[in-house]
Amino acid sequence: MAADPASPLACAIAVMAKAPRAGQVKTRLVPPLTPEAARQLSACFLSDITENLRLAARAAALCGYVAYAPAGLERMFDGVVAPGTRLVLADGSGDMPPRVQGFGRSLLDAARALFARGHESVCLLNADSPTLPTALLAEAARALAAQGDRVVLGPADDGGYYLLGMKAPHAHLFEDIAWSTAAVAEETRARARALGLPILELAPWYDVDDGAALQRLWREIAAPRQEALAAYPAPATAAALARLCLADLLSLSAAD
Repeated sequence: MAADPASPLACAIAVMAKAPRAGQVKTRLVPPLTPEAARQLSACFLSDITENLRLAARAAALCGYVAYAPAGLERMFDGVVAPGTRLVLADGSGDMPPRVQGFGRSLLDAARALFARGHESVCLLNADSPTLPTALLAEAARALAAQGDRVVLGPADDGGYYLLGMKAPHAHLFEDIAWSTAAVAEETRARARALGLPILELAPWYDVDDGAALQRLWREIAAPRQEALAAYPAPATAAALARLCLADLLSLSAAD
């Protein structure tokens, strides 16, 4: 049974997401996608990721959120995210430590807002990994339910991370990070070590944020592999890729 979001024992896992607007989301996938196709795919990613959180809640005490921006576009998530998903504004506009800049402002904003709602642990999850194995989400929540402060890190193949979990809103985890570079995960490890926090690392996964990763996603969905760590099937994303004739688009893009 899914955890009660009001319970402090439920780990809050928040997908960091922009409202799905054409020209504002998945811009690195244009081309081969059009801005409208990228918007549709972004919405399907959100649908699958929040449904995946609902599934993970059967195995661990967690509840799903979308930490969104900008303010005033809450209705754009209607019919997109899974039922029961909560919204929390995380636009980074509040008072922040001076060394927390860029995307780190939104991440810290989300963490503070979720701890303020009474959760004893928080995970910040990217909106670019629709096939992330459900088992990894449950593992993160269970690790944070154990006694003692710690960090849970889900490293991404590109040097970033797909998930960062914590038991307090440690601002230092977001200070002086070179966002959108291959150094993000290692710099975050260094910040955790400086705080004296043990780090539990999850299995690595990948972000779909460029053409090569989009091809990988298509191959994974078109021909699922039987592995110990099973990818989430991402049905909404799979349907969107078929509807957009992605195989043809990728083929044309490769020929250019």
